[in-house]
Amino acid sequence: MPTTRILVVDDEQSIVRTVQAYLEEQGYSVQTAADGLAALKAARVFRPDLVVLDIMLPGLDGIEVLRRLRQESDVYVLMLTARADEMDKVVSLTMGADDYLVKPFSPRELVARVKAILRRGRGGAHEEAALLFRRLRIDSEARQAWKGDELLDLTPIEFSLLYALARHAGRVLSREQLIEHVWGLDYYGDERVVDVHVGRLRKKIEDDPDDPRLIVTARGAGYRFEDTPA
Repeated sequence: MPTTRILVVDDEQSIVRTVQAYLEEQGYSVQTAADGLAALKAARVFRPDLVVLDIMLPGLDGIEVLRRLRQESDVYVLMLTARADEMDKVVSLTMGADDYLVKPFSPRELVARVKAILRRGRGGAHEEAALLFRRLRIDSEARQAWKGDELLDLTPIEFSLLYALARHAGRVLSREQLIEHVWGLDYYGDERVVDVHVGRLRKKIEDDPDDPRLIVTARGAGYRFEDTPA
């Protein structure tokens, strides 16, 4: 099995050395970068499976690096922020980050977050190979979804979220249940991550994201997938 590759991007060398040591102890292959431009170059050459990305970087900041990464790949991204700033968190998730961690953090917690992210989006033994609806077709083995004849450009998290909802079509799934299905039981973050990713998913699958008909909100309870089985 190929070694999992992780790119660590931070301009604080003490953090980089510590994180690199803990990740390599777990058997990961680690490369590092100290600024945004170096991070983008390393990502293209190293082709990491996951990027640990600080928001406050010299030159290009982490949000801009994340935006450019998302134009090129669906690599998993764990954002680091020095402030417990809600806007940092919301912007990071809206731009496509998979999780965030506030400094100072325990290296063991970072390793746990990395492991949780890397476990996401892996097919389970009891998943149905295909879910067929009037408007959507979802293939769990290929991890692809189509709206009519159009292949949807979904990130791994967006696909897992869509699959979890569609597999329970007609049923309301709470934020806690969706976190369990998509992010895993060991997810440490805020439940609002669900709302952010549902918003991103609606923009890709709904005719009118402001008036959603496929993923509807059950006020105070969660979300429900509604489409007619094919």
